[in-house]
Amino acid sequence: MKFKRIFVIVMDSLGIGEAKDQALFHQTGEVSDLGANTFKHISEHFVKLNIPNLEALGIKDLDDLKNIDTVEHLNSYTLKLNEASNGKDTMTGHWEMMGIKTITPFKTFTDTGFPKELIDELEKQTGHKIIGNYAASGTQILDDLGEQQIKDNSLIVYTSSDSVLQICASEEVTGLDELYRCCEIARKLCMNEEWFVGRVIARPFIGKKKGEFKRTSNRHDYAISPSGITAMNILKDNHFNVKCVGKINDIFNGSGVTSTVHTSSNNDGMDKTVAIAKDTDFKEGLCFVNLVEFDSEFGHRRNVIGYGKAIEEFDEKLDTLIKHLNDDDLLMITADHGNDPTWKGTDHTREKVPLVVYSKSIKDGKYLGERDSFADIGDTILTNFNLKKDPTMIGKTIVEILK
Repeated sequence: MKFKRIFVIVMDSLGIGEAKDQALFHQTGEVSDLGANTFKHISEHFVKLNIPNLEALGIKDLDDLKNIDTVEHLNSYTLKLNEASNGKDTMTGHWEMMGIKTITPFKTFTDTGFPKELIDELEKQTGHKIIGNYAASGTQILDDLGEQQIKDNSLIVYTSSDSVLQICASEEVTGLDELYRCCEIARKLCMNEEWFVGRVIARPFIGKKKGEFKRTSNRHDYAISPSGITAMNILKDNHFNVKCVGKINDIFNGSGVTSTVHTSSNNDGMDKTVAIAKDTDFKEGLCFVNLVEFDSEFGHRRNVIGYGKAIEEFDEKLDTLIKHLNDDDLLMITADHGNDPTWKGTDHTREKVPLVVYSKSIKDGKYLGERDSFADIGDTILTNFNLKKDPTMIGKTIVEILK
């Protein structure tokens, strides 16, 4: 193997422009995704994004980012990846990175809410009144219904443009254990084909009244297992570490994971990734990281300035991580879809994603062009560890990285 440890960091939703099939995807309603470009449009709202480390790794190769310089980057390769799967959600994007092509997109209930039959059964089995049942952001739903939830110890059910059923309740009134119990019931119900969703998410909050409510870091995702074998499964089966940071474990429902750590923020996720890089007991394998706040806190909320500042904070943490990488470590920075905060609607946007590949051992860094699938990440990882993918998996090795 060329690299002993590979770190894959997903800047959740940081797309980099028009995917080949972007015109086929839309926001809720009739707004097309055509023209969405998360990273470029964020850069246009700043005099200059303060991202010296990404700049030094060649991020300007990937698009015309405002006032970002094109530089020589001998220790890094840059690429753009198109998505082969049919979808633009978290699970589809992450699963594809590890070799799964999703043909049928996950079902959503954005326009209609969940069927009355499901809500009635959820009330019956949980013993709680259900309120809400419409698409909303996490902050909006708390302002709308938080006080009512506290008053009658009901459950706020809501969805988004993703295939997700979210249940929101007060940590102080309902309690985490009860919220988690109710989410487990919802997960079982939502395995029904008519009500099937990719994830059920527990969304606890604190606070007493509108304007003071705040979601806590005790979120818990109840996802389905991947629809096929992944690169993570193959690594684990061959006794390599698969260390996961953030919601990766939830996205894969624990499949192919050897250890996981919870995170409370992007910065916390990067700090924990640095700790793994410094761990001398971690000698071989994959560290797979998701930084969800780009998406959840800024993309969906159409907060352009907040998103840009989050990129700057990531860049500062990136400097620390790079300093603790070994000569035979490989770093891959990417995204799972777009979520252009300048776009109409609050949905993800169908975009190419960046792939920035860094190692101290790379000496001929350059732009390597576009590729046809996120799965080239997982295939490259397996090839590095002298492992073969399952025949059901997709992806092609990026040979320049391993030569």
